[in-house]
Amino acid sequence: MVCAIVSETHYFVTMTDDSEIHDLFDFMQQVSDEMAAEYLRIQKRASGDPGTAGDQGEENWATILRGWLPSNYEVVTKGRIISHDGRVSPQIDIVVLSSTYPSKMRDKKLFLAGGVLAAFECKNTLRSSHISKVVETSKIIKSMSVQRTGTPYNELQTPIIFGLLAHSHSWHQPNSKPIENVSTELLAKEMEKTEHPRELLDLICVADLASWSRTKMIIIGTNIYGMKNDDGTPVDHGAVNTALVCHSEDQNTSETSKPFTPIGSLVGMLFQKIAYEDKQVGIMARYYTSVGITGNGSGKIRPWSDRVFSDKTKSEILNGKLVFGSFEDEWSAHFS
Repeated sequence: MVCAIVSETHYFVTMTDDSEIHDLFDFMQQVSDEMAAEYLRIQKRASGDPGTAGDQGEENWATILRGWLPSNYEVVTKGRIISHDGRVSPQIDIVVLSSTYPSKMRDKKLFLAGGVLAAFECKNTLRSSHISKVVETSKIIKSMSVQRTGTPYNELQTPIIFGLLAHSHSWHQPNSKPIENVSTELLAKEMEKTEHPRELLDLICVADLASWSRTKMIIIGTNIYGMKNDDGTPVDHGAVNTALVCHSEDQNTSETSKPFTPIGSLVGMLFQKIAYEDKQVGIMARYYTSVGITGNGSGKIRPWSDRVFSDKTKSEILNGKLVFGSFEDEWSAHFS
């Protein structure tokens, strides 16, 4: 079971555990070990041929996605996305095509936005400079889809999932805080550059460090989650709260925690997000959640005003249409 606890500044996700260790964790550890070995191999020649190193890194991630996503999705590398009005995105490292994507267009390297499920930027070694760029790219990719209305999910989320994948990171000096660096820098850049929750990046995975997943909660003027300040007064949050929740080994070290890998967490969270757009994926998404593969996590909240909703949707929310505890319903008060 997944339970959510919100404090004034952080959003926490915890997983209960009352069973023996599942074989799935062993499989994910094998994948993680293979990725670490690939990183060492690629780095040996990266300085002399950075282009080839980048291509190899992208193919590592594409191979993982092909192995774990449904077989009727096609995972391709190096392409651009074209919107309904003819705008073209920057080149994207990995694109995941839906099962409905026209076969005639699969090899054109100019992908129709209506058939794109997910897109990812890839880095062999994540650096601070990459974070600002990926925030800007997220805004562009999210704008490729036709803007939707009518439900909270449709108005807060675009059909295309966008994320950042990296083998490793650059913060290996003593006393470095790589997880804090990524979380803090990303929040700062998003505060500076984004104007609506639908523009936000959805997923990050650094294979030897942690994974991050976007969550969105609807508050609309009520203290529905029982959040309180230190003095006992209700927390004054926005109509919507978003958080990029970090899942790391440090947060999965209790006696009840299950073995954690960032790649396993990525797979589980990606399925959760795809399930909103492809209901057939819901069975596997719920299975991964039940196994506990995503792990525990926490993240800082960013509040948004009720202007992120259309008047009609806001009115229906205020009239009590939200549902609770359903993580695939477009009227859910919380979705990930």
